[in-house]
Amino acid sequence: MPKAVTGHEFGPPESYVLEEFDPGPPAEGEVRVAIKAAGVSYVDVLTAMGKYQFKPSLPFIPGSEAAGVVEAVGPGVTHLAVGDRVFCGGLGGLFAEANNFKAANMAKVPDAMSFEQAAVFSVNYQTAYYALADRGRAKPGETLLVLGAAGGTGFAAVQVGKHLGLRVIASASSKEKQDIALAGGADAVVTTGAEDWRDQVKAANGGKPVDLVFDPVGGDATELAFRNLGYDGRHLVIGFPAGIAALKTNLPLLKSASLVGVQMRDHALKRPQEAEAMRRKVMELAGEGIFTPAIAERYPLADYAAAMNAAFSGKAAGRVVLTMA
Repeated sequence: MPKAVTGHEFGPPESYVLEEFDPGPPAEGEVRVAIKAAGVSYVDVLTAMGKYQFKPSLPFIPGSEAAGVVEAVGPGVTHLAVGDRVFCGGLGGLFAEANNFKAANMAKVPDAMSFEQAAVFSVNYQTAYYALADRGRAKPGETLLVLGAAGGTGFAAVQVGKHLGLRVIASASSKEKQDIALAGGADAVVTTGAEDWRDQVKAANGGKPVDLVFDPVGGDATELAFRNLGYDGRHLVIGFPAGIAALKTNLPLLKSASLVGVQMRDHALKRPQEAEAMRRKVMELAGEGIFTPAIAERYPLADYAAAMNAAFSGKAAGRVVLTMA
């Protein structure tokens, strides 16, 4: 019988157990997928601990993105067949060897993409594309400053920014992470946490302010980055694992700049047609090999606790992936 990482109460990764889990046959409009790889993110762990902005019901199987092979098709499903390689996503249920998913929300994995790459692709790259192309109004020739540039969404923003014709400055805390960002296409790198960080950013852009900030970090970095914006600058708030920042409202006024929230789930709920068109566009670009996720560490499913702790620490230069037998 398939197994899954299961929590009978919210808590740290060590409080979860690997136990048998049979999702049964797919219902109408569903497919059953043999999961081959699952991405592990900071938010996945935060949710498993019961500390995210919503609390799922118990027992809970963590995970929000994965990839695998269709092994059974429910009634009414016509666009997928047994043997198809597919992206999987949801609010839990992915740290498992098999599960059922709504077929309408699924897409095929491009031939050129591995299961591991596919498992960390959808959420990061759709978020980055939505943030920059839609919420950020990015225009070719503008300059983008990416915080946390070796993280999942940060690395995706580097590649999406280059695709959109932006000059990309990547901020990362170590040489290893900076090298990852440069390999992803960044034009310049600056050192996160350096005392002269703002001067580094300015120098990397030829002494000029930047046009866009992609901020999946929060904390003290938010105000520092906002101060590097120029006229009509847009600071995109993606997340705040380093803490919720307090930005003085005189800064947007004096700079004629904007603080813009980015929440892809809300976009899908409020403007589903736009969200679906954007999803198709990102998947099309993936099929062309334009975007390639960076994977830092791989763990077998049995080592789920180590994988979750690695993702939660934020130290990995790239994404953490769980692989199934």
